[in-house]
Amino acid sequence: MIEELVIRDLGVIKEATLPLGPGFTAITGETGAGKTMVVTALGLLLGERADPGTVRAGQSQSWVEGRWLVDPAGPVAQRVHDAGGDLDGPELLLSRSVSAEGRSRAVVGGRSAPAGVLGDLGSDLVVVHGQSDQVRLRSTSAQRGALDRFAGAELADALTAFQHAYHRWHANQAELDLLIAEQDRRAREAEDLRLAIAEIELAAPQRGEDDELSARAERLGNLEELRLAAASSRELLSAEDSSDDTPTWSPCSTPPAGSSNAPPNTTPPCRRWPRPSPTPGSPWPTSPGSSPATSPALTPTAPGSSRWCKNAVPS
Repeated sequence: MIEELVIRDLGVIKEATLPLGPGFTAITGETGAGKTMVVTALGLLLGERADPGTVRAGQSQSWVEGRWLVDPAGPVAQRVHDAGGDLDGPELLLSRSVSAEGRSRAVVGGRSAPAGVLGDLGSDLVVVHGQSDQVRLRSTSAQRGALDRFAGAELADALTAFQHAYHRWHANQAELDLLIAEQDRRAREAEDLRLAIAEIELAAPQRGEDDELSARAERLGNLEELRLAAASSRELLSAEDSSDDTPTWSPCSTPPAGSSNAPPNTTPPCRRWPRPSPTPGSPWPTSPGSSPATSPALTPTAPGSSRWCKNAVPS
């Protein structure tokens, strides 16, 4: 039973509260007073299509709320619980808002719900009688209910047995659909596993190969650093070879006139011998093809030194 209807910014109605309750309630008024808007508000609460043209001019949305007294153990309460809503004792609150852009929002028992839930509840909450028809008879569920009641008590047991069998079939069908879906999923999973096993067998992994690959990956990760270090070492060795092959004046020598890179106050001129160092007393090879007999003898610059000097000023 509907107890109260609250309407705000719907059509010509700015704000109105209709206390209905038990018994007969008649709504009267002049043409354009908003009687049709009351029926429109009930239609919104019963899940009918929301028309943004019914929003009051200058407002962003309209809002309707209805309060019903229902049986807490009845089908209406069960449908509300299925939708995630709750009853306040025997009291059920339904509300719906419609924006000027056409968006609609429904609330059932304090929870947002699709407008279709309002439609499911409407057939058990309100019966609308028009001038030429009985709107509820358009519902197939109402038609089936009327036919079942017409059959009488003698067929009530058959109806109960049929409903029980139908619910069992529906549950079994849902379980079968789930098993079929799981079977397809498991078949795909098995195929993926077979492909993975084939790839593993093709790779032919060996014991300890992962450690070796990890070490190789670490070396390859440092490849650029190793390359730079090798290049730097090569440059250093090349520079050292170049410096060893070039004769330089040693501390035991006196530089020739005009020399600027020899130490001062030394007397016989000498050169550092390129690799390999000659043995003491061997002839000084002045140039390729020269006669060692005419070259001066070599003397070490210091004990244990690998540098040898010649005892004559080079020509």
